[in-house]
Amino acid sequence: MFAIHEESGFIGDGQLLRQVNMHAIVTQRGNAVRQRLRNFARRSPLSAFWGCVAALILVIAVAAPVIAPYEPLKSDFRHMTKPPAAPHYFGTDQIGRDTLSRVIYGSRASLAVAIGAVLFGTTLGSLWGLASGYFGGRFDIVSQRIIEFLQSFPDLILAMAIAMALGAGFGTVIVAIAITRIPFGGRVIRAVVLSLKEMSYVEAARGLGASHLRMMARHILPQCVAPYLILATTHLGVAIIIEASLGFLGVGIPPPTPTWGNMLADSLNAGLVPPWWLVLFPGCAITVTVLAFSLLGDGIRDLVDPRLRGAVSVRGGKAAL
Repeated sequence: MFAIHEESGFIGDGQLLRQVNMHAIVTQRGNAVRQRLRNFARRSPLSAFWGCVAALILVIAVAAPVIAPYEPLKSDFRHMTKPPAAPHYFGTDQIGRDTLSRVIYGSRASLAVAIGAVLFGTTLGSLWGLASGYFGGRFDIVSQRIIEFLQSFPDLILAMAIAMALGAGFGTVIVAIAITRIPFGGRVIRAVVLSLKEMSYVEAARGLGASHLRMMARHILPQCVAPYLILATTHLGVAIIIEASLGFLGVGIPPPTPTWGNMLADSLNAGLVPPWWLVLFPGCAITVTVLAFSLLGDGIRDLVDPRLRGAVSVRGGKAAL
C-alpha cells in the first residue's frame, strides 16, 4: 500500500513538473513574441501603425454582426437617399439601407475574398516555384513559359475573363483572383530556391542521401517563409482592389451581398451624379485597407530582409542623432 502511494506521488510530481515546464515554455515564447513586436514598432513605427489599422479592420470584419447598427439588407423607406445624420451616420442609399452597416458588412466579404485568394494563389505559386527552382531542367523551362503567359495579361483583365467564364459567385471570385497571384509567388520563390539549393548544408544533405522531398521540406522550404509572408501581405491590397473592381463591373460577388465594389456600383443607380456619401465611404474603406496592408508588407520586408535590416538600423540611429 505504501509503495502504491509512493508511486502515485511520483506520478503526481511528474505531471506537476511537466505542467510547470509547459507553462515556462509558453511564457518564454510569449515574451519573445512581445519583444519582436516591440522591435518591429521601434524600427518601423509607420508600418507598425498601419499594422494596427489592418488588425482593427480585421476585428471589425469579424465582429460585424455586433458592431453594425442595422442589418445591411434592411430598408428604411422613410429615410431613402438621406445624407449622413442621426441615426444613419453614413447616410442611406436609394432604398433606405444604412451605409455604415453596409460598409462594415462589406469588409467581411471583401477581406474574405482577398485573404482566401491570396492564400490559395500565393501558396500554389510558391509550391510551384519551389518545385521549379529545385528540379530545374525541362520542368523549369515549361513552368516559366506558363508563368510568362499568365503575366502577359493585366491582373484585372485576367480575373474578369475567368470570372465571366466561370460565372459570378463567391468561390469564383476567389479562384479568379488567386490565378492572378500564382505567377508572382512562383517567380519570387523560384529565385529564392535557386540560391538556396547551392548552399553547403543542402549539398551536405544531398551527399548524406536525403530524398528530394526531405530536402525541399526540411532544408529549403523553411527559408522561403519570410518571402512568402511578404508576398501575402503586399498582395492583400492588390486582391482587395481587384475584388472591388470586379464588383463594380458586375462580375464579382452578386448582389445583394454587400461588398465595397457592389456599393460603388449601386451608387450609380441613384442618378447621373451619385450622392457623395455613397461613393466616399466605400472608397475610403478600400483606400485605407489597401494602404494598411501594403505598408505593413513593406515593414515586414524591411524587417526580414538581411540587406535592408542594417539600413533600417542606420536610419534609426541617424534619426536619433
